[in-house]
This record gives sequence, C-alpha cells and structure tokens, in this order.
Amino acid sequence: MDTPHKKRSQRDYTLGFKLSVIEQVEKGLFTYKQAQKHYGIQGRSTVLTWLRKHGNLDWTKLHKETIVSNPKAKPEPETPIQAIKRLERQLSDEQLKNSILNDMVDLLDQQYGTQLRKKHLAKQLKQDGVKKKSP
Repeated sequence: MDTPHKKRSQRDYTLGFKLSVIEQVEKGLFTYKQAQKHYGIQGRSTVLTWLRKHGNLDWTKLHKETIVSNPKAKPEPETPIQAIKRLERQLSDEQLKNSILNDMVDLLDQQYGTQLRKKHLAKQLKQDGVKKKSP
C-alpha cells in the first residue's frame, strides 16, 4: 500500500554543458528558471550558482522577487511613493555632486590663482543681458 519513496539522484554536469546553459541565459534565450526546466536540472538554484560562478554578468543581486519569467514583459509602473523616493535620491546625488564641484572650483581658485567663479559669473551676466555695475 505504501509507495516506495524514489531516492533523488544527483547528476554531475560537464563544464561545457554548464557554459552552454550560461551562454543561453545571458543571451536572453531563457531565464535561469526556464533553462533549468528545459534541461531537466533538478536543483532549484543550480543554474543560478553556475551563473554566479562562471557567468559574465553580475548575478549576485538576483533575488526571487526580481525574477521575471518573461524578459520582454513591461515593467510595472512605479507608485507615487516610489517616484518620490527615486527623485529624492537623485536630488541628493546632484546636491552632493554640486557641492563637490563647488569645492573643486574654490580649491582651484585658491591653489592656482584662477578666477573661474568670477569669470563664469561675468560671462553669465553678459549672456543674460545684465550690465555689470562699476563701483
């Protein structure tokens, strides 16, 4: 009455086979899950392990939540909260970049005697059509 439990068999795959599967996944012919199913690879993360070990792309950040079964599927539109967070990160990055560039200009002016900020300001005023007041 009890059906005997079939023991799982472990298979060894050649390096050539692994590289062939990796190449197909990295070309976009299969997702790693589709390749696993197509070739009958038993382990749930075997192909992903191969990709991380032998692949040319960065597979270290791949999580189950980011796996897309259809690589050509349209991404979900971002929510307003996600858009706000993305824009806040971009603003923060640009502010930091602006601060660094301003510090570099100040350093150039101090160490090399340049007057980049003054020249730029005068040029900008001239382009805007504002005459410089003389003291």
